[in-house]
Amino acid sequence: MRIILAATALSLGLPLAALAAGSDSSSPPTPTETTKTCKGGLVFDSKSGKCVAPKDSRLDDDNRYDAVREFAYAGQYGNALAALDAMSDQTEDRVYTYRGFIARKSGDLEAGMAYYRAALQSNPDNLLVRSYMGQALVEMGQLPEARTQLTEIRVRGGRSSWPEYALRSAIEQGTGFSY
Repeated sequence: MRIILAATALSLGLPLAALAAGSDSSSPPTPTETTKTCKGGLVFDSKSGKCVAPKDSRLDDDNRYDAVREFAYAGQYGNALAALDAMSDQTEDRVYTYRGFIARKSGDLEAGMAYYRAALQSNPDNLLVRSYMGQALVEMGQLPEARTQLTEIRVRGGRSSWPEYALRSAIEQGTGFSY
């Protein structure tokens, strides 16, 4: 899948850095020990070299967020929700973003859209949530509204970014982007 994404990115003139896993929260996460080694929703703590519970005090919210993203992209939605629940600020736009992603991927588009709107209200420049919202709109058959989100991504500095690529691909294919 990564080879196909890289080849597609090159053919579209996207920089490979836009697809570099782990480069920022806008690119898909690379699987780490959290999903490769840890079991039962535990999160790998690189400092201790151990798998720990998401609420463990050795983890900070950035570690938890990385785990949320990794679990969500791996389709481990229950584990992602447990890591989200452990985050200290439940009103943060990145928490809403992934609650929306999980709701949408679990088939609850209405709840997903509500979380996406809450994330955008908190941070209108959150390009990732604009991409996910746009993908939900594509899934709902609302292509003009999805194109509006694509335009917003570009206007807000997201040209040639992962969120732009994922939403543009979803619009072109007529379906949400498959990770």
